[in-house]
Amino acid sequence: SLLFLLFSCVFVFLLCIRSVQMLPVDYEIEYICRGNRVIVGPKVRKCLPNGTWTDIALHSRCLLLCPRVWTSLENGRVMARPPGPPVEGTQLHYSCHAGFILEGMNASHCTKLGKWDAPKPTCLWKKKLYIGALFPMSGGWPGGQACMPSAQMALDLVNNRSDILPDYELELIHYDSMCDPGEATKLLYDLLYTEPIKIVLMPGCSGVSTLVAEAARMWNLIVLSYGSSSPALSNRQRFPTFFRTHPSATLHNPTRVQLFQKWKWTRIATIQQTTEVFTSTLDDLEERTKEAGIEISVRQSFLTDPAVAVKNLKRQDARIIVGLFYETEARKVFCEVFKEKLYGKKYVWFLIGWYADNWFKIKDPAINCTVENMTEAVEGHVTTEIVMLNPETVRGISNMTSQEFISALMSRLGGKNPEETGGFQEAPLAYDAVWALALALNKTVAPLKARGRRLEDFNYNTHDITAEIYRAMNTSSFEGVSGQVVFDAQGSRMAMTLIEQLQGGSYKKIGYYDSSQKNLSWFGNDVWIGAGPPADRTVVIEEYRFLSQKLFAAVSVFAGLGILLGIVCLTFNIYNGNVRYIQNSQPYLNNMTAVGCMMALAAVFPLGIDGHHVHTTQFPVVCQFRLWLLGLGFSLAYGSMFTKIWWVHTLFTKKEEKKEKKKQHLEPWKLYATVGVLLAIDFLSLMIWQIVDPLHITVEKFTKEAPKEDLDVLIQPLLEHCSSEKMNTWLGVVYGYKGLLLLLGIFLAYETKSVSTEKINDHRAVGMAIYNVAVLCLITAPVTMILSSQQDASFAFASLAIVFSAYITLVVLFVPKMRRLITRGEWQSEQQDTLKTGSSTNNNDEEKSRQLERENRELQKIIQEKEERVSALRNQLAERQALRNRRQPSTGQNQNHNAPPPSAQQDPKSLLPPPGYPNPTIDNHSRPPSFSNSSNLYPAESKINRNHCHNSQIPLLYK
Repeated sequence: SLLFLLFSCVFVFLLCIRSVQMLPVDYEIEYICRGNRVIVGPKVRKCLPNGTWTDIALHSRCLLLCPRVWTSLENGRVMARPPGPPVEGTQLHYSCHAGFILEGMNASHCTKLGKWDAPKPTCLWKKKLYIGALFPMSGGWPGGQACMPSAQMALDLVNNRSDILPDYELELIHYDSMCDPGEATKLLYDLLYTEPIKIVLMPGCSGVSTLVAEAARMWNLIVLSYGSSSPALSNRQRFPTFFRTHPSATLHNPTRVQLFQKWKWTRIATIQQTTEVFTSTLDDLEERTKEAGIEISVRQSFLTDPAVAVKNLKRQDARIIVGLFYETEARKVFCEVFKEKLYGKKYVWFLIGWYADNWFKIKDPAINCTVENMTEAVEGHVTTEIVMLNPETVRGISNMTSQEFISALMSRLGGKNPEETGGFQEAPLAYDAVWALALALNKTVAPLKARGRRLEDFNYNTHDITAEIYRAMNTSSFEGVSGQVVFDAQGSRMAMTLIEQLQGGSYKKIGYYDSSQKNLSWFGNDVWIGAGPPADRTVVIEEYRFLSQKLFAAVSVFAGLGILLGIVCLTFNIYNGNVRYIQNSQPYLNNMTAVGCMMALAAVFPLGIDGHHVHTTQFPVVCQFRLWLLGLGFSLAYGSMFTKIWWVHTLFTKKEEKKEKKKQHLEPWKLYATVGVLLAIDFLSLMIWQIVDPLHITVEKFTKEAPKEDLDVLIQPLLEHCSSEKMNTWLGVVYGYKGLLLLLGIFLAYETKSVSTEKINDHRAVGMAIYNVAVLCLITAPVTMILSSQQDASFAFASLAIVFSAYITLVVLFVPKMRRLITRGEWQSEQQDTLKTGSSTNNNDEEKSRQLERENRELQKIIQEKEERVSALRNQLAERQALRNRRQPSTGQNQNHNAPPPSAQQDPKSLLPPPGYPNPTIDNHSRPPSFSNSSNLYPAESKINRNHCHNSQIPLLYK
């Protein structure tokens, strides 16, 4: 209808124009809507002198009107968009005043039908939760002057948030504690025993917080402090429900440890003023450094005069020093530091960052150092300071940056000077404390509702609600104006720490450390007097001692030649295995000896390999090669020789009644079995050693050596060894077993030195080899253990003993055989040797021939003695005969001329040769008749001609 009216007016206007060229100025037109519609837009238009109408750009419309009752809200506010009467298209937004909550939809829209699309909401009263706070508005630390406005500002923002505690309103009930525990006791009584019930307590100073937190456990109250830094409050057993947004004084320690690790320092020193706060802080630092593997080598303390403590630091070579003392004592300390020259490129000092920026330039009558002296002494030191205002421009949970917070706080303080307002630096902590509490309470609503409980049900006996609030506080994590708000296991705030360094007399920011995220933000602008961060101690350069390569090469050449000699001997022995002389020396055992010598010589190469040739990870493999080659080589070489001596002693050194067993044939399998047993013992012992306690690399450290060119550097000589956990036990077992075997071998070799047997014809050479091997081993083993720290001497003794033992063994066992076969040409087999000689076995057996010759010489001596005896008897007989002839008369001589002499009546046995020997031959004219039948063994001169003994007599004499 409005459109129709508009067209009508235009039509009339056109008709008037036809009839009248121009309407008069100030001519007005009024629009009127029909029914219950209202005009939206200009209701009256007026003709202007320029020939246009007023508000020609605005349209006039007739729209339906929605009920106006929706446009007002009790205990709340209504905002209409667009402003004006509630017609079609108008949207209303509802909100409640502080202390009320909105029930229903917070917006409603007017439709084309003239009705609202949502029912009208209502504002109901919020349930209040009360916080009991103690703000020190006066006293030693009047921190409440800035902290209380900050906390109130946070409460206002929280109460206006619909997403945080929408059904509740937080209200602060606070008193002035004057930072006095005595006054706080009275105020705490008032808070606890007067209505309303407080759900949380918020104290300020450390002394007040200690009192409140210790008592609050009896009332099941959570305590949240914004201004307490004492490390003693981190005791969870004593203060089980205590939290604080102000970091503990020990928060400097994680930053210090992080810097120690960054600059690779593992040894530090400390000096502290003897007060409770510094002592507890240092105790915490000691625990943290111990966990990080950092050693506090020196810990000094003083009460008023630090001179002695500083001298002790100097004497004990302290390089990285943490100082914990107040500002006035800091000047005393660094005056002594200047006197002791405990500064410069070798030293770094860590101090607390809350000193005044020019603390070292302040004239102090208590010290006798100039400003220049102090400036020189403190140059380059590092400070740590807790960050209480987020340096980054980020919007946290309160949708406010740190700079916006400072501006808002300054507005609330009414232009007061921040430097003169107590607690201005801690104000962000109080602000974030309220937010931490609000978020924790908000987090408990759902869990409590699930159990049929509510926050307003809290009283001083509700353990479950307190436990729920504790869990929520303990897991708090949000971005506040002071930075990331996180509590550690002791309820202390984990905040960022500012790291500064004194450069050129002024402090420069060099980094930040976030304890909660363990994140170090480093600017990289740290400056050092030397080339870089100093060492935490005198620099020790590790230098490994390696074997002399010339010695290793020389011994390796000898070992290689020995292996070639072993190959030659082994080839010779195998090639001539059908020769009888070689067969009678048990060639298979000799082959084992040659192989064992080659294995022992091969062990010289891994014995000389060290870190100069292989990587550390491969060194244990070299150790195993040493062990196995030496062990098995010794078992083969010495075991085969020991077996020969053992069986020679067993078969050929028995009692008279057992001599018949000597003729028994020596079965070869017994020899091989003996070697196998010795080899198996070594193999099993080495295998058990390797499995139970394998060899690994160990490093021996020697006395540090100081080079002449740099007094701040020491050389630490190192030497690699093959070792195991129970090395001495294993060596004792192996050395004991093999030592007894060597001693037994020497004894057997001595016992069998005069034995001769064709079954093992080289046992004397084996005995000689055993003598040499045993002596070398028994001398070398203890010497190498004594010289184990001298790699060249130890290797020389061990390797040369192995080389000489192998050479001696190969030469003694094989060279005589080679010479005999070459000089005598005895290269035939047993059958060929028999056909060539055509004689008995004695002619082919050197040992038996020598034995016969020796026995023949002994028998010749016996014959010589008997011959002299016979000559003496002849002389006696001749003398008696001559005497008897002189006594007889001449007639008697003629009668008895043919009668035998008186001596013929004597016993003839006295004149006979020994049994088994032929009677001597005598001349019938010059000898008695009893010797007439003797053989021609004796010559006419009654003496045996030794150069004319016939070979046929040898068997007779032997028998």
